[in-house]
Amino acid sequence: MRPTSPAADPSMPARVLRSTRPGGTRVGVGPVEIGGPAFVVAAGPCAVESAAQTEGTAEVVAAAGAHLLRGGVFKPRTSPYAFQGLGEPGLSILGRSGARHGLPVVAEVLETSQLASMIDHVDVLQVGARNMQNFALLRALGKVRRPVLLKRGFAATVDEWLLAAEYLLDGGNTQVILCERGIRTFETTTRNTLDLASVALVKQRSHLPVLVDPSHATGLRELVIPMALAAAAAGADGLLVEVHTSPDEALCDGRQALTPELFVELMQRLPAVLQAVGRHLHSRVSTAPAVRAVSP
Repeated sequence: MRPTSPAADPSMPARVLRSTRPGGTRVGVGPVEIGGPAFVVAAGPCAVESAAQTEGTAEVVAAAGAHLLRGGVFKPRTSPYAFQGLGEPGLSILGRSGARHGLPVVAEVLETSQLASMIDHVDVLQVGARNMQNFALLRALGKVRRPVLLKRGFAATVDEWLLAAEYLLDGGNTQVILCERGIRTFETTTRNTLDLASVALVKQRSHLPVLVDPSHATGLRELVIPMALAAAAAGADGLLVEVHTSPDEALCDGRQALTPELFVELMQRLPAVLQAVGRHLHSRVSTAPAVRAVSP
């Protein structure tokens, strides 16, 4: 008989299970609420490359109706020779662009030593797929009073993903957002395989909000919009989408980044799908500078 994990068995105590919060969890990020009836979109470059590039992208996504600005400053790359990100200088660039356009900022943290510098610039701390089971990092983030976006590992089961979230909740951080970003299968045409069934399953099993990253899930610009719309129909609470003003010149993952024109198209097509499933796009509350919460 297959062993049962706390995440798989609702009768076992686990903070991540929906039975502990039947109404679901809503995570507040400045004026944005993730997990309610309103659908949110976090958009921006895969990597912060320069102040001009980041500012240009922030202007584009804000004008199109995005709710959060995403951008990588510390990049975990498969090859040691690939662009590794700007590091701490990139944090200031990202933070300024987000504040200028009233967009809370999402960025990935790779290790515990980066937390102190990131807290001053980042509103949502992202744990990438490669770090989903970095338990030292998860325990540290459990003590931080700042929202955490936990991506599913590309070879992780749903139970393993939820138990990784349990580390954060067990540490006292209740502001947890899950993100499905595709899993590795035998298919090589796409970068990964988007597991939309897991979105519906996790929404039933857990009270935590779930975003979908169609950019990493497909690796192909032309598939991002169809999969983003499918994610909205499947019950996701929002999207994490890569946008670049000149994707063919991007230093990181340009092939999967939407052009500004395609991002505008996505934002225009989302409302009809959301209306069909009883949801709506989150409103842009203000274009004034974003107010960043201070952790104790």
